[in-house]
Amino acid sequence: MSKTAETEGALETRGIEQVPDHERTARVRGLFPTWVGANISVLLLTMGASLAVAYGLSFWQALAVAAAAPVLSYGLVGLVGIAGKRGGAPGMALSRAVFGQRGNLLPGSLIWVARWGWETINAVTGAYALLTVLDIVFGIEANSVLDLVTLLVFVVGTFAISGLGINAVQKCNTYAAYLFGAFSLLVLGYLVVDTDWSAVFDRPAGSPASVITGIGLIAAGGVSWIPSAPDFTRYLPRTASSKGIVGVTIGGAGIVVLPMVLMGMVMAVSTPDLASAADPVSFLGEILPTWIAVPYLLIALIGMLLINSMSMYSAGFTAQTLGFRVPRHWAVSVNAVISLAFGGVLMLVATSFMGSFIAFLSLLAVAFSAWVGVFGADLLRGREYDGAALADTGRGSAYWYRGGFSPAAVAAWAVGLVAGLLFTTSDWFTGPLAANNVIGEYGLGWVATVVVSGLLYLALPKPKAPTASASAPRPAARRETTAA
Repeated sequence: MSKTAETEGALETRGIEQVPDHERTARVRGLFPTWVGANISVLLLTMGASLAVAYGLSFWQALAVAAAAPVLSYGLVGLVGIAGKRGGAPGMALSRAVFGQRGNLLPGSLIWVARWGWETINAVTGAYALLTVLDIVFGIEANSVLDLVTLLVFVVGTFAISGLGINAVQKCNTYAAYLFGAFSLLVLGYLVVDTDWSAVFDRPAGSPASVITGIGLIAAGGVSWIPSAPDFTRYLPRTASSKGIVGVTIGGAGIVVLPMVLMGMVMAVSTPDLASAADPVSFLGEILPTWIAVPYLLIALIGMLLINSMSMYSAGFTAQTLGFRVPRHWAVSVNAVISLAFGGVLMLVATSFMGSFIAFLSLLAVAFSAWVGVFGADLLRGREYDGAALADTGRGSAYWYRGGFSPAAVAAWAVGLVAGLLFTTSDWFTGPLAANNVIGEYGLGWVATVVVSGLLYLALPKPKAPTASASAPRPAARRETTAA
């Protein structure tokens, strides 16, 4: 990413305002390490283990799941990322053009709250990685106090990177991608030599329903990034290739998701308890030799730090969009405090990390997907974004629509959200229609949400959109100032 007046130096000072065309000098290929970094997570190993243990899939079925899931989920991430190069603003700011200045507060609030859980899960995983390293290297066993100390260290590191802004996030992602790739090859080499491959390939095949459920499970993690996609493409020029954005996004994610999920599946053949472990990290110290496990865990720790940094970076924009009139790096601090509090509860109280994670993931995907269906359908209609109108939150805004709401978008979002929950099943919540239909059986409540909200939005009459321009604010407008 090229440096501009707003991003040069250590601290990015630009808030949710539109990036001027002359500053949009980033390149599409710069997205590759971004989406590699977004998937450097040992949780993928545990999810891959679940394909073997919980869903009974064979190696070849797990391969199909690991290949299809990132294409499905990160294809949507790339598609929504196109809005960033069109509008030059973060995803939840562009969302004002679809839902209206007030209507956008509804999905924005839900997505902001959902990010709390996602960041909590990542923070806890990072803390477990640090605890495992301390145990392997120094023989220091975990306890309640040490749990909280490692969690605090992780959250502070996350805040530091995300607070600095896009340059810090992308530079760290680039270095982490190379390191993680090198050590992943090392782990793969060890598994090739050490694994009983006859036991892996002799596993019976699972049912087609289990394959579909597995795709839905792995893809749900990628869905959580969709509203953030424009945050990382807003510095691309308007002429950037849309196909390139989608392709690089899928490639960056897929090059990590595919081998990680398969590695988890292979590990689970010899260690079936992996899929139900109390924490998702310590098993690496048992499966891998110390000389591989320790550096791999440290790199995975860095990966989890970067994932949370990306999430908090976007959460800062979401908070500004909701009306928090503070600089972006201070808006990030709100999510940091919340993830610290919730993470402490999860580490000290939860008995099954993976069970909690999968239950949360199913609900998280539905919460994000209602917005995805509406925003994505609107994008496919050829939406262009008026920068002045996006920043104008007063009644004179071209995106004020009816009382600040776009009736079509808000109605489609609400109906899609309810429909998705009706078809969702998890340990925490089971919709009334989940047990009696194939959608609920396959865990595809989030897919139902996207389809229902998107089709309904296309069918409903929509308010007239303004012509994109760089015009001055209207006399009655109230302009936001969100940069530092």
